[in-house]
Amino acid sequence: MSDNWVVQNLENALSTWNDKLSEIWQLLTQNIVDFKGGGIWTIILNIHSTVQAIGLALVVLFFLMGIIKTCGSLSEFKRPEVVVKALLRFCIAKALVTHGLELMMTLLGIIQGIITKIMSSGGFAAPPPTTLPSSIVSAIENCDFWSSIPLWAVTLIGGLFIWVLSFVMILTVYGRFFKLYMYTAISPISLAAFAGEPTQSIGVSFIKSYAAVCLEGAIIVLACIIFSVFAATPPAINTSAAAVTMVWTYIGELIFNMLVLTGTIKMSDRVVREMMGV
Repeated sequence: MSDNWVVQNLENALSTWNDKLSEIWQLLTQNIVDFKGGGIWTIILNIHSTVQAIGLALVVLFFLMGIIKTCGSLSEFKRPEVVVKALLRFCIAKALVTHGLELMMTLLGIIQGIITKIMSSGGFAAPPPTTLPSSIVSAIENCDFWSSIPLWAVTLIGGLFIWVLSFVMILTVYGRFFKLYMYTAISPISLAAFAGEPTQSIGVSFIKSYAAVCLEGAIIVLACIIFSVFAATPPAINTSAAAVTMVWTYIGELIFNMLVLTGTIKMSDRVVREMMGV
């Protein structure tokens, strides 16, 4: 690492960004069961077991509500097809509440496989680090004291932007884990809604929303791959320009790409929901 303070400040900011990007890469391939040593998953399972008992009670309630709203009179239950349809709906709802966790984990496993496939297809075992071009390093190191003063201001502002964007990005990915845990914990209540025809839309919306949260990982991976390709090709630098102009041009374009990536990651849930019509 260079002894120049301006170079060190930029390299430290880029190091923070690279660390957070690598952490995102690892988080997206990590199973929620093993996240943070599995302690969170154990608590979620305990909550899910408690909510499951409530969900089974709601199955009966939604089933009765469905019968009351869809059947004009009890005489309709003399028709075998009505009875079979109602009992089939009740059995499906009970099975979803009882085995919903296994179904949700299977869906998550399928989407995690898609994410891994995207990573391997993109040719990235890990996101390549963003580094400071050697031409900029040389230009900064050749500056005298007075010429380096505006560089300090530029690198302080640029480094602060990069640092903030890196933490906004990683917090968004952590938020995806929180949503997965919350969906898993309360799933029996929403899945119980399949017991009644008037309330089944609640269950359908829940499944779509859960699938959208799972698919957010694929959108984030695609955004990271595209950013890595952009970052691997730094902007054309005019070596005859002043050092502050070179640094300002490089940091400006880099921050713009980082803003696009961070914004895409933050809007990944909206993108997937629009794709799925949720």
